[in-house]
Amino acid sequence: MVLAHLMVQIKGKTTMLWVVIVVLCSMFYMACGCVAEEKAALMHLQSSFQQASRSGHVPFEPWNQSFSRSPDPSDMDCCSWSVVSCNSNARVSGLYLSGQYDLEAGSTGFVPVRRRECWNLNVTILSPLRELWLLDLSWNSACLQDPDGFQALTKLRHLDLSHNSFLGNDVVASLARLPSLQVLNLASTNISGPLQNIGFQGFPKLHLLDLSNNNFMGSNDMGSLVDLPSLEVLHLSSTNMSGPLQNIGFKNFKKLRELHIGSNQLNGSIPTSLFELPHLEYLDLSENLLLGYIPISASSNLSSSLQTVKLSKNNLNGVFDFFWLRNCTALKNIDLSGNRDLAVDLSFRGQVPPFQLRTLMLSGCNLDNNIFAGPNFLGTQHHFQALDLSNNNLKGSIPSWIFTNEAILYLDLSNNSLIGSLDLMWCHQSNISVMNISMNQFEGKIPSNISLIFPGLTYLDASHNIISGGVPPSLCNLYGMHFLDLSNNNFTGELPTCLLTYSSIGVLKLSNNNLGGPIFSGASMLSIAFALHLDNNNFEGPLPSNLSAATETSVAIMDLHNNKLSGKLNVSSWNLPSLQVLSVAGNGLTDEISQGICNFSDLQFLDLSDNNFIGYMPNCNGKLTLRFLNASGNSLSGFPGALFDSSYVIALDLRYNQFTGTLDWIRRLSQIRLLLLGSNKFEGHISPDLCHLKSLNVIDLSHNRLSGSLPPCLGGIPFGTHAYDIPVLYNFSDMGGSVHLDFDSGNLDFEWTTPPFYLQGFTFFTKGKLYTYSRNFITLMFGIDLSGNMLSGEIPPQVGNLSHVKSLNLSHNSFTGHIPATFANMAAIESLDLSHNELSGPIPEGLTQLWSLEMFSVAYNNLSGCAPNSGQFATFSMDSYQGNKNLLLGCSDGSAGPVAPAPDEDVGEAPDDDPIVYVISAASFVLAFWATVAFSFCH
Repeated sequence: MVLAHLMVQIKGKTTMLWVVIVVLCSMFYMACGCVAEEKAALMHLQSSFQQASRSGHVPFEPWNQSFSRSPDPSDMDCCSWSVVSCNSNARVSGLYLSGQYDLEAGSTGFVPVRRRECWNLNVTILSPLRELWLLDLSWNSACLQDPDGFQALTKLRHLDLSHNSFLGNDVVASLARLPSLQVLNLASTNISGPLQNIGFQGFPKLHLLDLSNNNFMGSNDMGSLVDLPSLEVLHLSSTNMSGPLQNIGFKNFKKLRELHIGSNQLNGSIPTSLFELPHLEYLDLSENLLLGYIPISASSNLSSSLQTVKLSKNNLNGVFDFFWLRNCTALKNIDLSGNRDLAVDLSFRGQVPPFQLRTLMLSGCNLDNNIFAGPNFLGTQHHFQALDLSNNNLKGSIPSWIFTNEAILYLDLSNNSLIGSLDLMWCHQSNISVMNISMNQFEGKIPSNISLIFPGLTYLDASHNIISGGVPPSLCNLYGMHFLDLSNNNFTGELPTCLLTYSSIGVLKLSNNNLGGPIFSGASMLSIAFALHLDNNNFEGPLPSNLSAATETSVAIMDLHNNKLSGKLNVSSWNLPSLQVLSVAGNGLTDEISQGICNFSDLQFLDLSDNNFIGYMPNCNGKLTLRFLNASGNSLSGFPGALFDSSYVIALDLRYNQFTGTLDWIRRLSQIRLLLLGSNKFEGHISPDLCHLKSLNVIDLSHNRLSGSLPPCLGGIPFGTHAYDIPVLYNFSDMGGSVHLDFDSGNLDFEWTTPPFYLQGFTFFTKGKLYTYSRNFITLMFGIDLSGNMLSGEIPPQVGNLSHVKSLNLSHNSFTGHIPATFANMAAIESLDLSHNELSGPIPEGLTQLWSLEMFSVAYNNLSGCAPNSGQFATFSMDSYQGNKNLLLGCSDGSAGPVAPAPDEDVGEAPDDDPIVYVISAASFVLAFWATVAFSFCH
């Protein structure tokens, strides 16, 4: 017993000793910080980021200094770094390295910054961090090498590698050996190949998988994901999946709560099994090619947990009755917009729904256009944060409950037929942030106290209505306003100066009104953050000689075209360093173009057309990298290329001026797509260098003094046969901001956007008329106009290789020889004008196969033979052929006759060559002569 008691005491003391040792060790670790091995790994990892920073010129601050919570830079305890978390044993348990090195950061302006090559990051650096359970390496643009290095991190539960790149697709197999992994984010990691070949076996605890923004190359086989027994959240948006959606076995995903599979090319109908998932909360099938009806009916057994359904931008049809959702008590967000043939019933059988929606998006659906007059459940939803009923041709007035619902943040009623007076229908609503009532029939005036009615307004679009009166100065009191569009109304009076100088507005659009007074209301300091559109009004007077921006980044776009401005364009003292777009077209500006225009180093779009400018273009010595220049309709002279660096210009319109000299300089226009030099005094030959401009869409060299023959290589210009980088031409009058609505949080984020825009407009003579192309000219017109010159020689047969050209005008020159038979290869031709030349021979019969030909003229040549009378040629009138005396019409039916009839004759009298007629005529003449002489003598 004594011995046993002694043993118990010894055992107790030994246990106590071990406890003391463990406590002391823990205190040692707590005092010394993270262990040396982990510290070394983190320093190695930091060094990799620093090297990438130096090579990519992206600033990087060391974690143990700038990010340290300790003021002493020598403190090397990695547990104190802000990007590191440690457990109670001072072992690294979390690494938060998102966005430490983002190659895409800072991409601004019209031309997107090209994404540079990713930098190499070896994953084996992380191997010593064996207690790590959370690793966030997202948004670092790294090429993750040797993914087997993850295998040492056996306790990892949360792994975010999104927005990086993998060298190969073996990363999933490496991660499958992490038994504790619960969250895996591989979005935007350049994974490619069929989904079924990637393999996702071996993740028994994985409940969230994000594979969005990868490339699964058209596959839609999700069978490999069925082996994830714990999967609850699945992201597959923007993965290039295609094929029938019904082939996906959704019924096997028993625990699935969220499915994000939007922005793909999935087609077919929506399977019923998808809405039978018992735990479904969030479903996103938007932006696909889905057809048919939504498989929900009055008898559907929907999940009571269902909160969000996004089916927008498909081709769904049939009827969708909100009454079928009466058991979805948790329902918050519905988006069915962009399904034009989907009839949505909002009556709810006269009952009040058990749910309270937060967002309802029904833009472009088949709504009853008298919905506001009839029964609907919308007025019972008191938690609305976002309501979009745009593009539905709704009629009547806005119901009062919309403006008395204090929860609404986002309201879009645009592009309907709603009526009402603004100064009568608006009620105080303190929370609304975004309001779009554009393209309706609202009238009246904007209330003078609008800042008190909607104090939280940040975005207001009331364009394309019939609103009148003045622009109220109280708009300046909306200090959070980012976007204000009052264009295309009947506003009058002068513009409140405060809108230009004191407000925080990012985009101000007042185009197409009747506003007047001095431009900028006399202000010389502009605070507009991004874009100012004052075009198509009655602003008058000279432009200020001193004009500056409130900040270095203010005023990127200034559109003043079609006003009544006068005086000089004296911009030498303007301080607008961020100006990218300037239009003063259609005014009365005079004198020479100021040399100060060269100071706008960011300028890409310059429109000086239809003014009274004279003299030479200023010489900018390559400072301007313009992409679009329109100086047409002035009296400019000399050499035009001095103003801009010709290697950047994409669209050049210098028509209707007095420019002289040869066209040798155009060979430097390597990116040119729109070349309009007509109605000047250019001379010399058309150089074969023109054929090296492979991006051309439209060439207009008409009405100059060009001579010589046509270069055969002209037939080798591709004219639209290659892919275009579309977002390089901008219709800046449509530019503005956009609002992003986060369905999950209900937050509204305002952001500037630079979507692909096109030229404001250009004219081109085709089909015998002057057409205006205001948008999308890249896809609408491929044409050549060389008319009204002194070109001669035969038309090269190679011109017939221009199979994509829609308009060819060679009229009013001196071309000789035959019409090339190769013209029958111009399959896209719509207008072919060869009139007023010296062409001879027949019209090639093969031209009758040109089924797109709408206008054809060979008038005033020396053609002969029979004019075709089949195909499109059966529709052309005599005007197409007149002036060819040897050309016959109607050969096919035996009634051939000349194109131009002989002078009128009286063919119904006596036969020709009768001698009696000649004798009588002679005698009558003699008698008449002597009678006249006798009469004169007697008098």
